[in-house]
Amino acid sequence: MLYFIAIVAPENINRQVLKWKQYMLQQFNCRVALKSPAHITLAPPFSMLQEREQELIAVLQSFTFEPFSIHLKNFNAFKPRVIYVHVEPNPPLQALKTKLENALTCFPVKMDERPFHPHVSIANRDLEKEDFPAAWAYFKNIQYEAVFEAAHISLLRHNGTHWEIA
Repeated sequence: MLYFIAIVAPENINRQVLKWKQYMLQQFNCRVALKSPAHITLAPPFSMLQEREQELIAVLQSFTFEPFSIHLKNFNAFKPRVIYVHVEPNPPLQALKTKLENALTCFPVKMDERPFHPHVSIANRDLEKEDFPAAWAYFKNIQYEAVFEAAHISLLRHNGTHWEIA
């Protein structure tokens, strides 16, 4: 079974992000980002036996941290395939990721070896390179700002078609 761990955005932000994901579907046939709620990935997708799911959920439920604010502001991109809502630099978020990595050493979670770059994806690997300039032209000047409190983390499970909170 496939899983990942994330901070899931509140419903009001998810609704707005969903509108942008639907725009990407209509204009550029981008579907991948529609398969998950708006989120900030803390541990990228990993395979694990479903029998261990409850054990991991218990660890995540007992995992504590001081709630903190996450500030979303405008858009950015990992050219030429990813467009996302930018997450402002946030030391508590970085500390949370490090603490989580240390708490999950007995699970088959493979932490991303790239530097942590928190973001909320609008379009990712199915954005064609030749469509990137037009898509980026649409998003680069949109002004967007939202703040929400990160108070818990979620385990997401792939059900064969999309990601759902476990």
